Amino acid sequence: MKTQTVLVLDFGGQYKELIARCVRNMSVYSEIRFCETPIEEIKELAPIGIILTGGPNSVYGDSAPTCDKALFELGIPILGICYGMQFTAYSLGGEVVACKESEYGKIKVKVDTTSALFKEIAPEQIALMSHTDRVSKLPKGFKITSSTKNCPVAAMENKEKNIYSVQFHPEVERTEHGKEILHNFVFDICGAVADYSMDDYIENQIKEIREKVGNERVVLGLSGGVDSSVCAALIGKAIGEQLTCIFVDHGMMRKNEGDEIEKEFSTHNINFVRVNAGPRFLAKLEGVADPEKKRKIIGTEFVRVFEEEAKKCGAKFLAQGTIYPDVIESGAKNSANIKSHHNVGGLPKDMGFIGLVEPLRGLFKDEVRVLGRKLGLSVKLVERQPFPGPGLAVRIIGDITEAKLVILKEADSIFCMEVEKLPLAKRPHQYFAVLTGMRSVGVMGDCRTYDYTIAVRAVTTTDFMTAEYAPLPHKLLGRVSSRIANEVNGASRVVYDITGKPPATIEWE
Repeated sequence: MKTQTVLVLDFGGQYKELIARCVRNMSVYSEIRFCETPIEEIKELAPIGIILTGGPNSVYGDSAPTCDKALFELGIPILGICYGMQFTAYSLGGEVVACKESEYGKIKVKVDTTSALFKEIAPEQIALMSHTDRVSKLPKGFKITSSTKNCPVAAMENKEKNIYSVQFHPEVERTEHGKEILHNFVFDICGAVADYSMDDYIENQIKEIREKVGNERVVLGLSGGVDSSVCAALIGKAIGEQLTCIFVDHGMMRKNEGDEIEKEFSTHNINFVRVNAGPRFLAKLEGVADPEKKRKIIGTEFVRVFEEEAKKCGAKFLAQGTIYPDVIESGAKNSANIKSHHNVGGLPKDMGFIGLVEPLRGLFKDEVRVLGRKLGLSVKLVERQPFPGPGLAVRIIGDITEAKLVILKEADSIFCMEVEKLPLAKRPHQYFAVLTGMRSVGVMGDCRTYDYTIAVRAVTTTDFMTAEYAPLPHKLLGRVSSRIANEVNGASRVVYDITGKPPATIEWE
């Protein structure tokens, strides 16, 4: 796309997608590349600005990620964040040391409002810190523009060279004026003109899909979720009847969901096939308790089903609704492997297709929803809450059995039913039940019981990379607990998960 580009260089931080997303939300195109991208490639991209991400390493460590130091001589505005700030200081002659007292969480910071980066921002604000190292000596030509109680250099800049850095994370919601800081960098320092739109993305992807696929057929795994549905609409717009959408019912969908998905998509102008494969998946998962093994087994079996169905329609390409968070949490280069998503970490190497079609791979969930609306999908479908590809398999702690699936489906249905009685504006962004591996003693009708504990979880989030637990009304939670204990055979106790992301993930497995 012939648009201005802000380049995000990845040093292994889990928030790099948030940085890119924040920039795109300003209608400015952003692209993520690994930190070791050759300087000549960076020049060819001709970015108007470069953002150096955070990362888990220490700049003085043996395995510390690095980039070509010639980057700082290009004359392109640079913003270093967390590790990116430390790397900037270290590379340009400053010093970085281990903190005597690390900073994690919300910290009060003071900023110099005469800096272009902090223009029209309150001199004191709350920002998210997450570091064990800090800059102890500034490089030549730099000045301090922010500080905290325990971090004298919380931001620095060299105005002449257009190099800026912050120790905190402006890309996350927990930093009060983070979006304004990024806006100042992108527009006032980099000179962006906001020439990127989702219409451009649609046009570009349609062109790429047609060029890649040619006259071949494509098979898409359609789960009925937001990602796969939008993916189907986009690919269908590009190649029409060359696309066959296959709904693999692995038996681990929510209560009645398989029938609802078939009803919804059987009326659409697409080739729709439902494969009832529940027994097949359960057989493969028998006795498996490790969540990574579950995901990989399910991912492999999904593809095997696709291969079999593809042979029936002559498809040579496999399409997937993979999005950015799937990729990063599955351990993209330089990043920690949080958990393997079935459509990334679970794909077998001997997959029987000549290629993958993943038009949403570079988008965040909110961008996918915008794309879906532009493609004419219903609001109900586009706003559907996320559901993991492995389904209830990763909401059952321990091994999977038919009996456990029945318990969880009933409990989850009750919880969702009660939450959906709330006004739409007050509903959390995601809510579901988990069948824990814990059983506890209870009493019903003067008799001793020893049944499962159900955990219910509800979160609010804007990006699904970070999240806060939703403070649901106690009356609602009371009804949920009472109904599950009385209506679901095999469940006798209900607990509410009040952990944010981080430190937890949204799903339990």
